[in-house]
Amino acid sequence: MATATANGLEIAYEAIGDGPPLVLLHGATSIGRDDFAAQIPLLSKTFRLLIPDQRGHGRTRWDAERGFEERWLADDLAGFADALGLESFHLLGFSMGGTVALHFGARWPDRLRTVVIAGTSPDREPRTSVARRLMDPVRADRDEPAWAAVLARRHDAGQGKGRWRQLLPAIAADIGRQTLVTAAELHRVDAPALIAVGDRDPFVPVGQAWALQRQLPDARLLVVPGCGHEVTARAAGVFNEVVTRFYRSTQTAAEQRAAAWDAQKGRET
Repeated sequence: MATATANGLEIAYEAIGDGPPLVLLHGATSIGRDDFAAQIPLLSKTFRLLIPDQRGHGRTRWDAERGFEERWLADDLAGFADALGLESFHLLGFSMGGTVALHFGARWPDRLRTVVIAGTSPDREPRTSVARRLMDPVRADRDEPAWAAVLARRHDAGQGKGRWRQLLPAIAADIGRQTLVTAAELHRVDAPALIAVGDRDPFVPVGQAWALQRQLPDARLLVVPGCGHEVTARAAGVFNEVVTRFYRSTQTAAEQRAAAWDAQKGRET
């Protein structure tokens, strides 16, 4: 994997394909190669995919005992984009990555050409309660050894053996106290948007996804029947079809946003 120095981190990432830049942000405890395994072959035909490991995950080293705050990840994304010379870009975030995308879009809306948010909500509950129950390393070791093995595969090489056991509770604690994106901030995220959710997602009730879609200026909503949280993996066929149509239908708007950002930067220099 390549690395980019940004925000005091060595951010590990993969770059796949050629075309307009599309950053893929994975969910909590995961890595992009796992969360977007079903999307990478398709999207890399159209986009230059940039798939970073967020801090404390994969090979982007960070000691979770020093703290973990999701708002830091938006700063990490900004630094990562700057390090790679990305002026504006498409953004697709799943779960924690979707929340980071909302925070980034609220602060730097003009840099987004489009944004896809899958499996997340700006509301605190039920995300906090579900995360506290699931992100328990003792429970993982005792009740879900297969998941514990997956976590070791994802993180041991980059973070140190067993360091995921500090990461899980740090993420759960942050969800319970993090600063939420306000309705006014959401209204600033004016890039063409797609919100995707499974109708059985324990983290995100469909009503919250619908409310998020209503608060964004230019958003569409995909609700996948019979699907839980991992909509990009468990409903890959439907998700891929809809996201392909989304990118096709918003291509002109995305190009106009990219040109407007370039013109703005030109005036500033």
